[in-house]
Amino acid sequence: MPGSPCRKRGASVKIGFMLIAADQITKFYGRQDLFRKASIHINFGEKVALVGPNGSGKSTLLRILLGEVEPDEGEVHRARHARIGHLPQDVLSFRGRKVLDQVLEVAEETRSLEAEMAELSKELETAEGGDAEELAARMAHMVERYHLLGGYDLRPRAEKILMGLGFKPEDLDRPVETLSGGWAMRVALARLLLSEADLLLLDEPTNHLDLESLQWLEEYLSQVSSAVLLISHDRTFINRIVSRVVEISNGELVSYTGDYDAYRQEKRRREEMRWAAYRVQVEQIRRMERFIEKNRARKDKGRQVQSRIKALEKMERVTPPATEEELRFRFPEPPPSGKLVVELEGVTHAFDGRCVFRNSSLALHRGERVAVLGPNGSGKSTLLRILAGQMEPTAGRRRLGHGVRIAYFAQHQMDQLHAERTVLEEVTLSARHPHQGELRTLLGAFQFKGDEVFKKVKVLSGGERSRLLLCKVLLTGANLLLLDEPTNHLDISSREVLEAAMRDFQGTLCLVTHDRRLMNVVATHILAMRPGGWELLPGNYDDYERIWAKRKVSPPAPSPKTERIPRKDRDQKRLEAEWRNRFFRLKAPLEDAIGEVEAKIEGATRRLDEIQAEMADPGLYRCAERVRALREEHGRLKSQLEAWNAEWEALHLQLESLEEKMRQERPS
Repeated sequence: MPGSPCRKRGASVKIGFMLIAADQITKFYGRQDLFRKASIHINFGEKVALVGPNGSGKSTLLRILLGEVEPDEGEVHRARHARIGHLPQDVLSFRGRKVLDQVLEVAEETRSLEAEMAELSKELETAEGGDAEELAARMAHMVERYHLLGGYDLRPRAEKILMGLGFKPEDLDRPVETLSGGWAMRVALARLLLSEADLLLLDEPTNHLDLESLQWLEEYLSQVSSAVLLISHDRTFINRIVSRVVEISNGELVSYTGDYDAYRQEKRRREEMRWAAYRVQVEQIRRMERFIEKNRARKDKGRQVQSRIKALEKMERVTPPATEEELRFRFPEPPPSGKLVVELEGVTHAFDGRCVFRNSSLALHRGERVAVLGPNGSGKSTLLRILAGQMEPTAGRRRLGHGVRIAYFAQHQMDQLHAERTVLEEVTLSARHPHQGELRTLLGAFQFKGDEVFKKVKVLSGGERSRLLLCKVLLTGANLLLLDEPTNHLDISSREVLEAAMRDFQGTLCLVTHDRRLMNVVATHILAMRPGGWELLPGNYDDYERIWAKRKVSPPAPSPKTERIPRKDRDQKRLEAEWRNRFFRLKAPLEDAIGEVEAKIEGATRRLDEIQAEMADPGLYRCAERVRALREEHGRLKSQLEAWNAEWEALHLQLESLEEKMRQERPS
């Protein structure tokens, strides 16, 4: 990856010393109280994630810490001379500078010193005697300060950061006003990283980043000495950076040590303990009230009755944890399709004089779930549009299988929404079998709750329209889903609902996404975009990273200027048919073996989940024999799973070798 993280010049990481703290803050917006007597602190060098549903006040808290918004009650304390940098969701447009100059402009003190040193250098040329000595002493002081600020490598660092965020060398001299909103956001992020503030407040920094830039940012933030307070819906991104998670829950700020996965586990444990304490107290209160009621009239028990009455009055009541609404969505049962769902044969596509892919082929089969990977500009969205039939390739052909019904989602389809309809009306018209309860559940899962379902489309924000469009697509009952960045504008809970629904989807799926957790949960194959084409690889994102991403892939030979797919004569067609038949005969046993191993893995995983659920029941431990049996079965299944996973990996490597061999033998 271009560039490397830079540690702060002239400063040591003071982890453990408080950098900023909000103490007992309360903030009201209308009738809603975002925070009630809430507190948070960030130490020097600490990396913290701020989580909570949309609208819970995450962005407002960042603005309170910045001093842009005053709390209604409470105080904010900052370390003396602490420098705070902020990346908001919406960045003001930049004008009048080139990209690199716009980033360098953030280093105000360094640039000011450069100007002073240049002026002083001119004065030194003509100075004599004592004046020259005084000017030389000043120059020495400035040079030392300039060095401490990292001024001598400021430009190289700015270039490395910009390249890490996806800019090419020729982009650095582009006027900033020619950039799209997404690239302007990257400029703002580069400025913030170069500033090396003591605290970086980042509100959705991964928006508009492709996967390669996102991974570079992960590495940078995990190593930089600045403290970080991060808002993100990307769980993998959070896991790889933070050591603490702060959740906004019912107006409180609750802190959890560890990454996002550790936070979820610890939250469940705390809720279980609180429920247990609540049930114990309820039973205790019931016993005391029964005693009081039974013995109120007895003189010999009067003292004990009064004692229990006082104990009840003084008792600090345990409140049960707030129950989160369990939101689930199931796709409508899709109609059956043929085994071959969609095929691209010898497809070439070019625009603006650039060939995106050349003479490339792809076949999607029933039940496959393919995630498309590649940097911005590699043709991911173009491929999806060609698969959907929304765009004709420059050459080659697309063939749709028997009984295939397509649903296609992309951010640019907003014209499919009717401005005067309500949110509920839009989804009702899309559903094959509309049921108000199910539709309201789906809309709630995608953040349209209560009376928000009666809002008209014309008053919705861009993010709300995108979520509504996604709901419409999910309800169509299609057996082939083509989804381009479906998790944009979704918070974590909505992403989890979508993940669960996709995992259980019975049709075929092809999606473009940067959400690695989604790819791991859903994908059976990764389609990696290569220079001039693509490569279809078995497994999910972790498999791709562990096995496939480490291979060196040679780009295809350069294509001629005029791309034409020649008509095949009869001999050529016969040779290709023979090649396909031989390929199928060799590949079928491997695919069958892989399917059998996957079925074993799925069965064992399901049984392990059942065992873990049973072992979480406190009542189980009354029977030691049952506990012992479950533990033995758990250990046996874990060993079998390791062996089956190794077998699955070996089979896939055999399949990849076969596919590579057959590609080389394919008639040209």
